[in-house]
Amino acid sequence: MTIQNPSRKEIGNILKTKKRIAVVGLSNNPNRTSFMVSQAMMDAGYDIIPVNPTIDDALGVKAVDSLKEIEGHVDIVNVFRRSEFLPDIMKDAVDIGADVFWAQLGVMNEEAYEYGKKHDIKVIMDRCIKVEHAMTK
Repeated sequence: MTIQNPSRKEIGNILKTKKRIAVVGLSNNPNRTSFMVSQAMMDAGYDIIPVNPTIDDALGVKAVDSLKEIEGHVDIVNVFRRSEFLPDIMKDAVDIGADVFWAQLGVMNEEAYEYGKKHDIKVIMDRCIKVEHAMTK
């Protein structure tokens, strides 16, 4: 794969300036990684929007079925779905004008990466946003 993430410094700058995160695949189960990571980001001052058609809410925030249902600007789309779902999620992220597309640890897709780069969205794949945030402190 030819996926190249931004530098650690650039990721740090993203996390310092981008505060509204739509979390695709956020679970309302406190034992799931998506919940734990999103809780940590919320505790660090980020605005979390759950995107999951199978739940009503997570972390005390009403969930939406898709990225296109979110009102207002989304800084980061953080994805907790399997790699094969990334191209469709990337298209939605581009359509809503998100600044950053972030696929969690172990999740990457070259087609989604290329589409995002072509549409001037910052793409980060195979990295944990919570770990990266902890490194920027």
